[in-house]
Amino acid sequence: MNKKIAVIGEGSWATAIIKILLDNTNEINWYIRHQKSIDFILKNNRNPNFLSSVKLDIKKLNFFTNVEDTIKDAEIVFLVVPSAFLKVTLDGVKKAAFKNKMILSAIKGIVPEDYLTVCDFMHKKYDVPLSKLGVVSGPSHAEEIALERLTYLTISTQNYNDAQYISKLFASRYIRTSLSDDIFGTEYATVMKNIMAVASGICHGLGYGDNFQAVLISNAIREIKRFVDVVHPITRDIKNSVYLGDLLVTAYSTFSRNRTFGNMIGKGYSVKAAQFEMNMVAEGYYAVKGIYEINKRFNIELAITNAVYNILYEKISPGMEIKILIDLLN
Repeated sequence: MNKKIAVIGEGSWATAIIKILLDNTNEINWYIRHQKSIDFILKNNRNPNFLSSVKLDIKKLNFFTNVEDTIKDAEIVFLVVPSAFLKVTLDGVKKAAFKNKMILSAIKGIVPEDYLTVCDFMHKKYDVPLSKLGVVSGPSHAEEIALERLTYLTISTQNYNDAQYISKLFASRYIRTSLSDDIFGTEYATVMKNIMAVASGICHGLGYGDNFQAVLISNAIREIKRFVDVVHPITRDIKNSVYLGDLLVTAYSTFSRNRTFGNMIGKGYSVKAAQFEMNMVAEGYYAVKGIYEINKRFNIELAITNAVYNILYEKISPGMEIKILIDLLN
């Protein structure tokens, strides 16, 4: 028997997940903020704002503009909104609404002000047991899923049976899945790779080439390892695709919005101007503030993270900050 699924979010990644799930399930509840967008999808079978090339089977979709209504009869809930908007999206939703549901985060960011990963936020604020939490992570870009290019996803949860079920939901000729029990490690790595991608973009915008990028990214994966090994110390292989692969695709790909955002900063755009022109959320902007604040408790050596923080929040010249960073890399 198929379990009822709900998806909260309407952006590129949410649309990509909907596309995949539609092949393996009979019915999906989809939360979209504005009725206007829902009306467009019902008429045209496409999301008007994100991955509009993807044709959607609307016969399998139930649309809602209210989160509690969306998840009411669902057994599995995918959270796929930008981390900066998670709290406002869930505003007014009672803790009881999530009871006995499997909550999967496909959010590649950290909750601002609370400085919590999404799973930690759902556990502490909504009393969702750790056994009912999971993470869907890459390496992946929504745009390549739209093109049905081969993609590997990792399902992280402490419940093996749930992980197996979610894996089957994603199975297709262009999707392969791996299983992990490293919920918080994969979340933190996902958060930090966005910071590293912003750094990569800044350096590209400043004119640094591939030779330096290789040094930057090799230092980046070591920085991620230092952080996750302290914050969530379990045995893991940082070379696995969910860690290293996700970093590489986000730091190098032209599809990467974090790299694009950083590139604009490196070329002289202000943060506000870059955000306005992109018209999409670069999670790395919020992530670097969160990791910087969390690291005040641990004092881990995070040279790249600190450099990005200084550029974005302290308004230090990108050229000057990267020159300082260069002397700290090896």
